[in-house]
Amino acid sequence: MRAALMTILGDKHVTGATIWLTGLPSAGKTTIAYELAERLRSEGHRTEVLDGDEIREFLSAGLGFSREDRHTNVQRIGFVAELLASNGVKALVPVIAPYEDSREAVRKRHAAEGTEYVEVHVATPVEVCSVRDVKGLYAKQAAGEISGLTGVDDPYEEPQSPDLRIESHQQTVQESAAALHALLTERGLA
Repeated sequence: MRAALMTILGDKHVTGATIWLTGLPSAGKTTIAYELAERLRSEGHRTEVLDGDEIREFLSAGLGFSREDRHTNVQRIGFVAELLASNGVKALVPVIAPYEDSREAVRKRHAAEGTEYVEVHVATPVEVCSVRDVKGLYAKQAAGEISGLTGVDDPYEEPQSPDLRIESHQQTVQESAAALHALLTERGLA
């Protein structure tokens, strides 16, 4: 297994992992990921953020938002994240990944390769997300300009047993990132 070499080396700065932040649009996933990435890099960790919007543009261009296309997108991202993580990178993945079976398939891929995987639910209520509306998606959906918005008129299956649940609407970005950093530290990944 590729990850076995990283474990044998025993250096936490070389041990990779995928940290998947799932949640509704405008929940704070990407903001938390970049805050954590900065901290991890300052500690000497090799870190990459696989931003869902960038992945859609460069790796998953042409995919729509059907259940099948969303599953394909999540599997592509999961493959890249596992590849990075198995090579000593902390792959931070702030991606909605609305379906439990898609997230579970990514978790199983990591387990099969012996690669660390941490699932974080950024559990921000839809009411808070719609006020934040970072990309204007909730306003467009309310105006009838778009449909299929995750958590509004398209399903979002909340993780039942995430490794960490972050209530980002009840704490600062720094506190959210610190909570995740604490979990990684507890698991020997930070």
